Amino acid sequence: MILPNTTQCFCSSGLNYAHCCEPLHIGSQQAANPEQLMRSRYSAYVTKNAKYVYHTYASEKKTENPIKEIKDFANSCRFVGLDVVSTNHDDSQGSVEFKAHYFYQNLYCELHEHSRFIKEDDKWRYIDGTILPVADIKVSRNDNCPCGSGKKYKKCHSV
Repeated sequence: MILPNTTQCFCSSGLNYAHCCEPLHIGSQQAANPEQLMRSRYSAYVTKNAKYVYHTYASEKKTENPIKEIKDFANSCRFVGLDVVSTNHDDSQGSVEFKAHYFYQNLYCELHEHSRFIKEDDKWRYIDGTILPVADIKVSRNDNCPCGSGKKYKKCHSV
């Protein structure tokens, strides 16, 4: 997916995609910390860049997360927002708590996760996470869109 340089980054950083997650996606830059890696992974799901997500897993987790499954998940969802709740790290490990908002069919879903990251070959990698339970919301066409736009779902994020 090619985007213009003025497109706001999907990770909610407030920066343009070309100056935020794109350099990580194309391999010209590495994530400086776990939060930046997590944000770039979210943007990769939005842009359906399953290979990037796969390559940012820790080596020991790659076989559990094949590219096809990552791609299938990304293709089944419409991602609409990311909130970073907290983040911390030292020189070798870190964590990020976040909420990723997306639609799956006619459900509004929130993935609330406390993720763990490690440094592997001097690069930050996602190791695993604890998912905190959040109820999905069934959305009908005439309901207000849960993304907060103020529009009806059918005029906002309905397919």
